[in-house]
Amino acid sequence: MPRFALILLGLLGSTAASAETVVITAARMLDVVSGKIIQNPQIVTENGRITLVTTQDRHIVTDAKRIDLGNLTILPGLIDMHVHLTSDPALGFDADLRHARAFSVAVGVAMAGRTLDAGFTTVRNVGSADFGDVGLKQAIDERVIRGPRIVPAAYALGATGGHCDDNRFHSGITVDRSGVASGPQGFREKVREMHRLGADVIKFCATGGVFSARDTVDGQQLTQEEMDALVDEAHRLRMKVAVHAHGADGIKAAIRAKADTIEHASLADAEAFALAKQFGTYFSMDVYNDDYILAEGAKNGVPEENLAKERAIGLKQRQTFQAAWKAGVKMVFGSDAGVYPHGDNARQFAKMVEWGMAPIDAIRAATSVAAQALGRDDVGEIATGRHADIIAVAGDPTADVNVLRDVKVVVMGGAVVKDAR
Repeated sequence: MPRFALILLGLLGSTAASAETVVITAARMLDVVSGKIIQNPQIVTENGRITLVTTQDRHIVTDAKRIDLGNLTILPGLIDMHVHLTSDPALGFDADLRHARAFSVAVGVAMAGRTLDAGFTTVRNVGSADFGDVGLKQAIDERVIRGPRIVPAAYALGATGGHCDDNRFHSGITVDRSGVASGPQGFREKVREMHRLGADVIKFCATGGVFSARDTVDGQQLTQEEMDALVDEAHRLRMKVAVHAHGADGIKAAIRAKADTIEHASLADAEAFALAKQFGTYFSMDVYNDDYILAEGAKNGVPEENLAKERAIGLKQRQTFQAAWKAGVKMVFGSDAGVYPHGDNARQFAKMVEWGMAPIDAIRAATSVAAQALGRDDVGEIATGRHADIIAVAGDPTADVNVLRDVKVVVMGGAVVKDAR
């Protein structure tokens, strides 16, 4: 079948194709669990799920459609645990003021495609106004648009005047404050509302942030009681909780509340590391985007006060990443794409390696370990029962993680959705 037809078939997700047995072969496969390179793998899929993982000399499958990826190396589709698909920094810091509210969803359609083409077949979208990420998920699931599997958070939740409250304007301007709450019961109600309207994960802001106004990056913004109630309610609804937190006090309070992942974790200290290990909390640290913010932020219209926050915290975050990894904290791949351009997600792998990880550990953070943090057993590995989400690259990513920046082929649910060979 011609290459363009394969891509179109993957995009449209035809019923006939999904019901076929598909055999995928390549020169090599990275088993992310063992860290070993397997020669001449053969992956058998049915209805978009993997039914057999073997080698080409051990099992012959007849009457099957074949996808031969030649001299490439295959590995599981990548997982980014922290994206904002409905944002694009190149549009400018004030893009939300210059466009209709629906514009952000149109941006999300384009960014979802870029993300998929970059090899990220699953993402956790941790904050989107107007339930934009929920809509994107529905459109992708219904095969209306192309994009990765999305775990949506809908609105990020936060305190009055905090990082998740838009306080850029004076009292005469009304802004969307759908994620703002106060008090333990108020946050319980917000969790229930997000769940009712389609969120699959809850995200809340425990401390200040780089891009918010009138707060400090490290200051704690929710009480322990509020965090306890919020996380308890989310877990009662079988939802994971991601927590924006830069400062040590907010990080430790969120861990004590039994949150599942800490986002950014810039100023975590030794006590926070010990607590994370005690509670099994994962850190999701965006250690690449400091480069982009400081290089391009002013051109994109980021105010000086926000750039000053980034200059104060960027290096410290990378040092914390190194210390946390050495201390044995579990780490997942979270890029914060949307603060820097979508499609460049894989640039972060090199920074993770530069600051202490072995290449295979950085890859696991975006595959098997990320799947564990999501509580999912259907993504993150090339293994029986998982979605047939597979990417192919030239070379050995365990020797050079930068090859992940040039994904040649993306297979999602057993169908080719990108072929750039």
